[in-house]
Amino acid sequence: MLTIIKPKKTFNWNDFREIWQYKELLYFLTWRDIKVRYKQTAIGILWALFQPFMTMVVFTIFFGGFAKMPSDGIPYPIFVYSGLLFWQFFSASLTDVSNCLISNKGIITKVYFPRIILPISSTVTKFVDFFIASTILVGMMIYYQYTPNLIGLLIIPLLLLITFMASVGGGLFLASINVKYRDVRYVLPFFISMMMFITPVIYPASIVGKYSWLLALNPMTGVIKASRAALLGNAPINWELLAISGIACLILLLVGFYFFKKTERYFADIV
Repeated sequence: MLTIIKPKKTFNWNDFREIWQYKELLYFLTWRDIKVRYKQTAIGILWALFQPFMTMVVFTIFFGGFAKMPSDGIPYPIFVYSGLLFWQFFSASLTDVSNCLISNKGIITKVYFPRIILPISSTVTKFVDFFIASTILVGMMIYYQYTPNLIGLLIIPLLLLITFMASVGGGLFLASINVKYRDVRYVLPFFISMMMFITPVIYPASIVGKYSWLLALNPMTGVIKASRAALLGNAPINWELLAISGIACLILLLVGFYFFKKTERYFADIV
């Protein structure tokens, strides 16, 4: 008996059922990525602490110290670090998802499995880095005597979900293009660097004045502003802005997923 496996042109609810059927593969790919990343390193997983901490130190010296960047009455180190946590989760996930098909070329061309598992596993590993890096924020909040309220802690999973949708949605679209046009890997770092400066990571959105609505077009603006409002209590949570960010990221995720499934049939041939 000859069995022919053909990828579907578009997605349907069976795709989610198939992901669940391959959940063990998702687990092993995620665990593999975590081990490979810190293999043969002197301090291992502590690199997840080193990168955001040193970035915060550099920004604090140059923007908080020399440039006297305002921070809405919050000590600048804790202000910038609370934004960096979510920004680095987004940027690292977007980068890894966009390259996941290229980096797993050997698996894609040899065996069948739902290709969507690769971008999901690439993003799941970033949750580990996020929670490890969050320990520094906890220490800083204790040092600066900031006590988050219960709502502030409960909103974190929602903010992570919105960030997950933004990074995976954009990453799926870029990964599909990256299979055919390798320019993506060269353009993306520049794009992420530029996008950071139109996201209120190192400055408050209020500094833009009447043009702050332009920042609202960036979904990560709502996430970072809500995280600071919830954790640091510097302002009330803008639920309307957060809802707009959530809807925009959901649409981005659906569009990215659709485009990924539509082009999936060609991955093994041109990767």
